[in-house]
Amino acid sequence: MHSQNQVVLSLGSNQGNRLENLQAAIALIHKTTGTVIQVSHLYETPSWGFESDAFYNCALLLHTRLSAQKVLEEILVVEKKLGRIRNEGNGYQARIIDVDIVSFNEKVMETEVLHIPHPQMENRLFVLLPVRDLQSNWVHPKSGKSITELITSTTDKSDCKIVGKLEHPLEKITLQQYNYIAIEGNIGAGKTTLSTTISEDFNAKLVLERFADNPFLPKFYKDQNRYAFPLEMSFLADRYQQLSDDLAQFDLFKDFIVADYHIFKSLIFAKVTLAEDEYRLYKTMFDIIYKEMPKPDLYIYLYQNTERLLHQIKQRGRSYEQEIPAEYLEKINQGYLDYIKTQFDLNVLIIDVSDMDFVNRQEDYLTILERIQAKI
Repeated sequence: MHSQNQVVLSLGSNQGNRLENLQAAIALIHKTTGTVIQVSHLYETPSWGFESDAFYNCALLLHTRLSAQKVLEEILVVEKKLGRIRNEGNGYQARIIDVDIVSFNEKVMETEVLHIPHPQMENRLFVLLPVRDLQSNWVHPKSGKSITELITSTTDKSDCKIVGKLEHPLEKITLQQYNYIAIEGNIGAGKTTLSTTISEDFNAKLVLERFADNPFLPKFYKDQNRYAFPLEMSFLADRYQQLSDDLAQFDLFKDFIVADYHIFKSLIFAKVTLAEDEYRLYKTMFDIIYKEMPKPDLYIYLYQNTERLLHQIKQRGRSYEQEIPAEYLEKINQGYLDYIKTQFDLNVLIIDVSDMDFVNRQEDYLTILERIQAKI
């Protein structure tokens, strides 16, 4: 199950420089609406339903956290920016750019402005053929037919031919050159969300920490002195077990793996929470385990200021986290930064996300991808 919505868009242009219009639309959609994961071939199609110049058509597969209504609003803005004027009159018209939502996950939506899946898609080869290129397993939620079956049964016999290839916005982002990326951050920094998003967008194997299973955590937040040592030891054992199990499933030289933690976070938290004698004992255990663990090719630390962290923690509403004091978060952050400075054999990227919202602002997410790409 994806954490993001999977949206298919159909694009067309038959005025001006048709290729440039489509490329500009793809770039704008990628920047504002969602991550363009796949782009179809470029098709040329006779005008449909009216006399005019031939259309260039394509389809996109998009990952986005926006609702269908919000996607529609964003693509209307894209059309307007590129000079499209939507007339109220009925009938088909020539246009600089035309963007339609073909599908939104496998949902059926009927409102005044939203008709999903697109009600005419099965009658239009210029929609069906580009959508087939996307090689998704999408099935029409009403008819139960695959795209291939819809093409076979359509009554549209238009001459739609491939005339070229379009540039793909993600072509320049080659994160798969890393085999293993670990994304870290303080409590509430967004590391799990970012790891999940990257794994979906780049088809990576995902390793997530099983933090909620620890029975000592709620007790620790009530009585830190009493429960700090058993908490940290159980975390260390669990992280070692899980990372060993999860990484053993994959080929560290072939697979692309994204994890939302690295084993050395155990030492960071232990240093903050444990008394000095407990910490010395703990570090002895940690050093033995750390030598055994595979090191990530890239270690990303998401820095976020304390005020924003507290806001994020409050927003996600986990009851046992609500009493975390600001001083504790500041110590954790300092612990990370101090420890990172000593890790000479670790390829580290620190990204300040204090003023970013990479969940709701597509541009911020793309900025993070570009920062990671710049390290390659």
